[in-house]
Amino acid sequence: MTPIRIFAALIICSLAFAQPLMAKEIVIKFSHVTTDKTPKGKAAKYFQDLVEQRLKGKVRVEVYPNSQLYNDKEVLKALLLGDVQMAAPSLSKFGKYTKKWGLFDLPFLFKDDKAVNCFTNGPAGQALLDAASNKGLKGLGYWLNGMKQLSANKPLIVPGDAKGEKFRIMSSDVLEAQFKAVDANPQKMSFSEVYNALSTGVIDGQENTWSNIRTKKFFEVQSDFTESNHGVLEYVLVTSTEFWNSLPKDIQAELSDILKEVTQKETQWALEAAEADKQFILASGRTKIHSLTDDQAAQWASVMKPVWKKFEGDVGKENIDAVLSCNK
Repeated sequence: MTPIRIFAALIICSLAFAQPLMAKEIVIKFSHVTTDKTPKGKAAKYFQDLVEQRLKGKVRVEVYPNSQLYNDKEVLKALLLGDVQMAAPSLSKFGKYTKKWGLFDLPFLFKDDKAVNCFTNGPAGQALLDAASNKGLKGLGYWLNGMKQLSANKPLIVPGDAKGEKFRIMSSDVLEAQFKAVDANPQKMSFSEVYNALSTGVIDGQENTWSNIRTKKFFEVQSDFTESNHGVLEYVLVTSTEFWNSLPKDIQAELSDILKEVTQKETQWALEAAEADKQFILASGRTKIHSLTDDQAAQWASVMKPVWKKFEGDVGKENIDAVLSCNK
């Protein structure tokens, strides 16, 4: 064999041995149910952009908004099967995997957005991210949407106004109990189905944040909204423990740093959106927004607060107390 052929053979052999050592790009499919214009949608895109900037060639994020791949109920199964790698469902959707996250559904527990952030950034909230780890789901952080408001095709001023009304709820036993407390009829339904259900009269009303109400145009098919601030809509950024543990430690660390940055930005967007979206809805002239007096709000809270006791064993009294300490 000539020297040239020997050299060529050595090159081919070295490439063959080097091939397994070349790192394969990691693809993260991120599925969520809201539009790109919501705080969650913007945060998912921001996460995608930061990963592209800092981990190009190592990690690629593909974002699928607006239930393009899965709704929030289906996506958790998809995560465990490895069909997607990240999602950000509402904490209300995890009853099958952990009862502890039902804490965020308790009515009139969180005083306001500041109390929510105080709890989620504190030791009790951070520890709660691991509540579903024994079912293969790893919480990576909390993403705020905002305080929830009530709507129907009639004014909802006192608890008796909700009697007999059919309200869409997320798949949460706590939310079911919340509406039964005011003698309403809760109907579990996917977020993507709500607009049509409202417009056709399948349901009479719903609860949601100003951001979701605006971007999903619920104000076009509801005559009245009540600024009740009775609950919080909080998402958990979640992946599967199997996927996360399969990542190299340096990639885990970099993704964690990026997600901290994204979470701070998402919280800022959520806080900014709440008032802006409310004003947009008001200016549209398509619906009325009712503000409750202190006495009226106290009536709603009084009727709904017994739900706390019912679920205290599931969510943990120590977690309820930790939230209450943030309300001060």
